[in-house]
Amino acid sequence: MFKAILIDKQDDGQHVALESLEESRLPEGDVTVRVECSTLNYKDALAITGKGPVVRSFPMVPGIDLAGTVESSTADAYQVGDRVLLNGWGVGETHWGGLAEKARLDSRWLIPHPTAFNARQSMAIGTAGYTAMLSVMALERQGITPERGDVLVTGANGGVGSYAIVLLTRLGYRVVASTGRLEETAYLESLGAQEVIERKTLSEPGRPLGKERWAAAIDSVGSHTLANVLAGTRYDGAVAACGLAQGMDLPGSVAPFILRGVTLVGIESVMRPYEDRIEAWRRLGELLTPEHLEAITDTIALNEAIDKADDLLAGKVRGRVVVDMAG
Repeated sequence: MFKAILIDKQDDGQHVALESLEESRLPEGDVTVRVECSTLNYKDALAITGKGPVVRSFPMVPGIDLAGTVESSTADAYQVGDRVLLNGWGVGETHWGGLAEKARLDSRWLIPHPTAFNARQSMAIGTAGYTAMLSVMALERQGITPERGDVLVTGANGGVGSYAIVLLTRLGYRVVASTGRLEETAYLESLGAQEVIERKTLSEPGRPLGKERWAAAIDSVGSHTLANVLAGTRYDGAVAACGLAQGMDLPGSVAPFILRGVTLVGIESVMRPYEDRIEAWRRLGELLTPEHLEAITDTIALNEAIDKADDLLAGKVRGRVVVDMAG
């Protein structure tokens, strides 16, 4: 038996509970992992609350991230006792995920656990930090260097935003953080933000082209915010778009693209190739310290995750939430 958060759907709607399950109920896969830690991401919170169409089949164990130890394997790549890490691949959406004490997975979705981190630390990073690193790498590929000017980070209090600030600061960029919670200014400054602006300056409908304010941006918000971010990006700048907290629409104009040569780069982390994952986690190991992870992270037990999902969607959670299976 193992404990798991299980989401099911009946005629009267969605139900979610912490349950004890037989191992025989685990889905198909060539590796079984004893999960040490998982996380609570925005996507996980949508799945648990039913406020977004994340779950594609029922019943489902949510959790798009996990870190743990191989308990059994028929795959050549992994042996019993190996430490492994998973981000994405539809886990928690179409295949049972990490918010459980055990997971059975396709070995192609796994990477060896980064030696720079323990399980709690890697899950403090999770998909959020991994996505932030992919976003930074995308800006670097577009030729964005610290000398080019400021980099804006939207959704700055969230997991992606928090890690983007830390990573950019560590690489020498001057970071402008956009947040709807100005009371968290001290927190954002502690991560490295040198300027904090009010979210409302970007979240309302704006002009097709605005004053050139930043050389680049990492946006996890979408909608009007992304349109305004693009409108305020300097000539030959770049924007990495990796989220849609405000919406998936883009009510903007082509003006930033054809009048300023701005590049919009989409960041997809779920199906990213193995080599990209290894490189992103290698860079994370070089740039992040235990102090960064502690500042950004709150740790809860598996039985607290359901209630915490509501807080996350309500904007009451800053940084990252690690779910420790040991409690």
